[in-house]
Amino acid sequence: MQETPEELAELQALLDASLARSTAHLRSIINRESTLTAEQLTRVLTGMCTLALSTVTACGEPRISGVDGHFLHGKWHFGTARSAAKARHLAARPAASVAHLRGEDLGVFTHGTVEILTPPDAEPAADWPELLAYFKSFYGEEMFDWDNDVVYYRLHPKWMTVYAGTTLTGPQVAQPANASAIDVASRAPDSRATQQNSSQLPTPSAVPCPKAAMPSR
Repeated sequence: MQETPEELAELQALLDASLARSTAHLRSIINRESTLTAEQLTRVLTGMCTLALSTVTACGEPRISGVDGHFLHGKWHFGTARSAAKARHLAARPAASVAHLRGEDLGVFTHGTVEILTPPDAEPAADWPELLAYFKSFYGEEMFDWDNDVVYYRLHPKWMTVYAGTTLTGPQVAQPANASAIDVASRAPDSRATQQNSSQLPTPSAVPCPKAAMPSR
């Protein structure tokens, strides 16, 4: 978990406000007993998380595709090929939705607007060097032509809600001190750095998550 206290507070406020203004039907499924706090969520969304990304065509038709999602500083980050259809959609219509599902145990649903972190005709985002170091460590220095082949996005959420089954709402998540052995082992190499500077990104190699061959699906 690399979120600062301010980022956790912002994320918690978003989760609370989103659930409060959701329909009665949704709130009958997702409630205080079947969701996660911001801190719990950041402990679950480590490494690469496959996202279902929804974009919109010029004709207003929805399109869904898969991307590699990384939850960093309380927001989803993902990339694709600059030539991908979704890249054209997002350049013209930046509104997007993403969902991350793990069977019946976890569902994270987010609506928002993307920020292009590496625009083709402008300077990259101010924090792109930090993010690029993270992605290169995860995928490898030579995986892509990072300047020309891929484009990365940050989703600024307007609405976000989380469903968590009993396997994720038990003591091992609610009380970080009692985290499972796998969870503790995945964070142990970074624990000291995290304590020193909670804004630093984690070392991807320390997270036992599968690495996808490409972030441009």
